[in-house]
Amino acid sequence: MNGFMLRKQSRMPNGRGAFTLIELLLVMVIIAILAAIVVPKFTGRIEDSRKKAAMGDLSNLKTSLGMFETDNGRFPTTAEGLGALISRPSADLTHWEKTLDRSSVPMDPWDHPYIYRCPGTNGDDYDLLSAGPDGQEGTADDIKPD
Repeated sequence: MNGFMLRKQSRMPNGRGAFTLIELLLVMVIIAILAAIVVPKFTGRIEDSRKKAAMGDLSNLKTSLGMFETDNGRFPTTAEGLGALISRPSADLTHWEKTLDRSSVPMDPWDHPYIYRCPGTNGDDYDLLSAGPDGQEGTADDIKPD
């Protein structure tokens, strides 16, 4: 052949291969199956974490309310709200001290304000709770401190 060798031309330069459509679809199906199995497990964990975070916040608020009551002889009124734990609600509180170590009252993990009422319902000194994921008070997902 006169020193020339015939060689088969490849479709891709340098002998590199490409993925076929079937291979790409197979990988996508495998990823979808894994996501369908893994995502629901993490979703449940996230909700549990939010509930635990709300319980921690409520516990801190409850402690701060107790310290406020010890210093001032009363709990903050509903009108004063939880903000009374951070800034003096009125000049008549001569023994007031900041009892919540934050710059603002925290929101619950679902970005709703914590609910505070004084006096509370059912003869309690106060009501303190998170309305939970749905943001509606009085439903089964409400979170109250221990």
